[in-house]
Amino acid sequence: MKSREDLILKLLNETFHPLQCQLVDESSLHVGHAGAASGGGHYRLRIVSATFEGQNRLNRHRLVYDCLRDLMHTAIHAIAISAMAPSEVAN
Repeated sequence: MKSREDLILKLLNETFHPLQCQLVDESSLHVGHAGAASGGGHYRLRIVSATFEGQNRLNRHRLVYDCLRDLMHTAIHAIAISAMAPSEVAN
């Protein structure tokens, strides 16, 4: 069975075909938090995709949440998202 992180990355890669995608599990920083008790992880995501070109921050976050919808509040308790278009990333 794949890890949660592998599943999250698979969904993100299939949906956004990102140029960059970094997922960091920060669950250990939230031990004792109510969300940790449910078993859901806390993650930080940095993703760069052409899909986000011309989209505002709210729409970008909605796209990511839509992609991960089935994992929210089960495998994922919280996710901090930094979603950028390629034109916003310094070479």
